[in-house]
Amino acid sequence: MDAKRKISVENLLIVTDDLNIDFGTLRIKAKGSDGGHNGLKDIQEKLGTNVYPRFRFGISGNFSKGRQVDYVLGEWNKEETSLLIERLPTSAKIITSFGIEGLANTMNTFNGK
Repeated sequence: MDAKRKISVENLLIVTDDLNIDFGTLRIKAKGSDGGHNGLKDIQEKLGTNVYPRFRFGISGNFSKGRQVDYVLGEWNKEETSLLIERLPTSAKIITSFGIEGLANTMNTFNGK
């Protein structure tokens, strides 16, 4: 539970980019490691657990060695922009579904699609 705001962890949805999955791939998980993601490391430290719902938007690892920050903060190419625009409505549906239907139903509906 987030003691400051009195919100149960299962009612939080952490939305994050993910270098470890293909660009445009969407995944919802109930728990997991930080996978080297600094934002998730910080969240896990603050929550004191790695068991919390997360929505991962794949951005791939298509960058040259040592250029991760430039890639993450850089511009999308035309193909990525097109796929991003296509995936945003589904992303909004996932977030809405989590709020209305909960984690399990959202995972069943959207994972693997």
